[in-house]
Amino acid sequence: MCALLWLAVIDVRERRLPTRIVLAIGALFLVDAAIVRMPGASLLAHTLLACGVFAICALLFAARMLGGGDAKLAAIIFLWTGPALSLPTLCLISVIGTLVSCVSLATRRLDATQRSATRRVLALFSSRRGVPYGVALALGGGTTIVLPALLPLLTR
Repeated sequence: MCALLWLAVIDVRERRLPTRIVLAIGALFLVDAAIVRMPGASLLAHTLLACGVFAICALLFAARMLGGGDAKLAAIIFLWTGPALSLPTLCLISVIGTLVSCVSLATRRLDATQRSATRRVLALFSSRRGVPYGVALALGGGTTIVLPALLPLLTR
């Protein structure tokens, strides 16, 4: 989750998602799958879902509707969540993405030279630089990755 939060910060600041970090998150899925001894059929289902998401996102990238880093991160998020959590993941990412887009549109006239620290931070979200959709992917995806592991602890 920390790596995903770091990606969100990088996306807000620089409007890019470093491939090395995205691939490291994907590699951690393979480590986790080995530790929990994920059955081969489940591993295949997770992988096929990630490939399908990447194919769809690649088309969106080709149409200039999504960034390349966002396409890679979306595939990795769905690799982690798998088919069972794909719909909740998509819904949560969509809701957070809508909020991020609204903030980006609302702050489009702000710039980084604002006197107020709050306005300078909000200016980082300005849609003039593009919408940092990696924030929605990181927060929505990270929540659906971590929450199932936390539920048993919260219901004690």
